[in-house]
Amino acid sequence: MKISVIGCGYLGAVHASAMAELGHDVVGIDVDERKIGELAAGRPPFFEPGLPEILTSATASGRLRFSTDMADAAGAEVHFLAVGTPQAAGTHAADLTYVDAAFEELIPYLGDGALVVGKSTVPVGTASRLAERLAEVAPHASLAWNPEFLREGFAVKDTIEPDRLVYGVADDAAASTLDEIYRAALDAGTPRIVTDYATAELVKVSANAFLATKISFINAMAEIAEATGADVTQLADAIGHDARIGRRFLNAGVGFGGGCLPKDIRAFSARAEELGRGESVAFLKEVDAINLRRRQRVVDLAVEALGGSVNERRVAVLGVTFKPDSDDVRDSPALDVAVQLKGLGADVVATDPEGIENARLRHPQLAYEASTEEALRGADLVVLVTEWGEYRELDPAAVAGLVANPAVIDGRNVLDPTGWRAAGWTYHGLGRP
Repeated sequence: MKISVIGCGYLGAVHASAMAELGHDVVGIDVDERKIGELAAGRPPFFEPGLPEILTSATASGRLRFSTDMADAAGAEVHFLAVGTPQAAGTHAADLTYVDAAFEELIPYLGDGALVVGKSTVPVGTASRLAERLAEVAPHASLAWNPEFLREGFAVKDTIEPDRLVYGVADDAAASTLDEIYRAALDAGTPRIVTDYATAELVKVSANAFLATKISFINAMAEIAEATGADVTQLADAIGHDARIGRRFLNAGVGFGGGCLPKDIRAFSARAEELGRGESVAFLKEVDAINLRRRQRVVDLAVEALGGSVNERRVAVLGVTFKPDSDDVRDSPALDVAVQLKGLGADVVATDPEGIENARLRHPQLAYEASTEEALRGADLVVLVTEWGEYRELDPAAVAGLVANPAVIDGRNVLDPTGWRAAGWTYHGLGRP
């Protein structure tokens, strides 16, 4: 099919590349000339495993091209809206400025029978509002909402081989069109849920709210474990064997971050307040509070580990991205910890396999070192806050000789306490003895 993808940020660039890889004829459109230039040259403007390969393949085949001109969307049968919905300034609500602007700019280029498909995460009620607008100004076109469920680091796989497809539609024709687009996934047995606009919008935000709640729950248990001497990791293993609970997302540590989960649960709460149902999701405020509290706990542990003050002490911070296999530092717990330690007077040296340049743009006051070995050299304290594979696999005996003081805070509970202590390290985990 002929497809346009409006917005070529993280979501849009991955979606456009994946759709072209699946055989569709795709044009990606964005107002950012630098971003479009990079994508057209086969260079993703962010780190995502697997994306360079399908981007290069799709552009070389001629099935994928990029433009800054919305007029190039004309002739497409399906138009995906994949623009950002950041947190609005001064409030927890989602900022729909970019969604509305892209939608309005697209309207003149909608052909007969065109389908506009929302991918952006929006407050419930947005799709219905846009559908009403479309009925007024372009009744020859229709709207669907098809939420994304991408995990950074696995976004290509999640797009090509999704674990479910959700269609929010007003008619069978829209569902049939989406079936044609996602034929490969459907033929592979991907579950398909066809529903209304509101439900489709709620699927995304409620999934994020549930995951955030699960993470904050185990972090709350970590706080109790620290007060009682229990081991939250063993606790998670034990309750995770209950099929009703499951082990995934029960990893206590410094908490969640990134450009989606924190802002989405806040926007969900704000929308519930607007609907007069704020009490229904009031617990999300505590979920958010627990999450932010874990960052402070790591900072407090660092102060304790260095005898009450980090002032003028060299602290090696391992990781600045919010998760491994990404260069995303938006609302990153790791970067937040580094900045807080710097604010307390520590000589912070931060390192990360992919996120240094993005971190430097946001916090140039920190010192950065590309080499893990150099970041560790002479450190009075090591703080692991992003669980990159290379940090999880560090040999405690080998790196003990690099530091001035063998003390480590495992902000993700991914190191083996026994092995590190046996190598002479003072080990501090979160919620574990």
